Parts: sequence; C-alpha cells; structure tokens
Amino acid sequence: MDFESLVNEHYQALYRFAFSLAQSEADAADLTQQTFLRWATRGFQLRERGKAKTWLFTTLYREFLSSRRRGQRFPHLELGDAENELPVVDARTTHSHDGGAVLEALGQLDEGFRAPLTLFYLQQHSYQEIAAILGLPIGTVMSRLSRGKAQLRALLTSRSEATAGSNVIPFTPRQRHG
Repeated sequence: MDFESLVNEHYQALYRFAFSLAQSEADAADLTQQTFLRWATRGFQLRERGKAKTWLFTTLYREFLSSRRRGQRFPHLELGDAENELPVVDARTTHSHDGGAVLEALGQLDEGFRAPLTLFYLQQHSYQEIAAILGLPIGTVMSRLSRGKAQLRALLTSRSEATAGSNVIPFTPRQRHG
C-alpha cells in the first residue's frame, strides 16, 4: 500500500480518534500529521502491511500520551497568569540593552554557561536536546541555564548602572587574531 492510499484510507478515522483524545481541532490535526510522519519515516519496518491501521492508531495514542506528558512538564501559561513568577527587572535595564549588547555580554560568560544559554534561547532547543548535545545530565543543564541567566542579568545590570546617565552602552570590540 503506498503512502497516499494509506492516508486516504485512514486519515478521517485517525483524526476523529485524535480529536476525541485532544479535544482540540488544532491538536488533533497535529497528532494526525505526526502519526503519518512517523509512518513515512518508520512504517517500512512493519512486516505485515495488514497491521498498518493498528500501527497508526497505536502510534497516534502514544504521540498523544507523549504530548500530554510534555504539556505537564512544560505547561502553557498565559503571560498574565505567569506574571507573578517573572523576575523583577529594573526598567532601565530592559530599555538600555539592545541585542548586540546582550550578545556581547553572553560572549563574556564562561563556556559552561554560554553554550546552554545559546542553545536554549537562540537555537530554541529543549532541555533534553541540550543535555544530549552537550553530553550532560538534564539537571546540570537546568542548573547551568539558571546560573547563566543570573550571571548574564548581573553583567547587564552592572553595565546599566555604570552608564546610568547615558542611553549608550559602551562597546569594546574584540581584537581579531589572524
């Protein structure tokens, strides 16, 4: 059975099942698409093609459970709901830093903190992906992210206080060795 035939035959039933689990059209569509993506990448491993329907439904259910676990670990919060958990930052600090200054300050951090911060905030990797990339336990990644953010915040705050009367952040270009 080719991929297109498989999709045509099972899409509606899979979508209905996904909707019954997720209770959201967008989430149901995502689950269904993820299931077919898994089939496209791993379906060839199925020895009995007659069991494709069972495989698809089982895979969809596992995807749903995985997404639910992920949602519990990293809950989606509206900004207003999480406002009390956000750190207090001096208004002068937020208005005085541009992206270049933040990147420069990031470059001054120790590599042990810079790498996780860069992977998380600039490359949008999850904690687990960062742990795998850096070969570290996930707890260490979380600790380094927390400590690195604190160091970065302190560095930017001290710069802000040093240039308190000015809107210009001093920039010291790095020498190039060539």
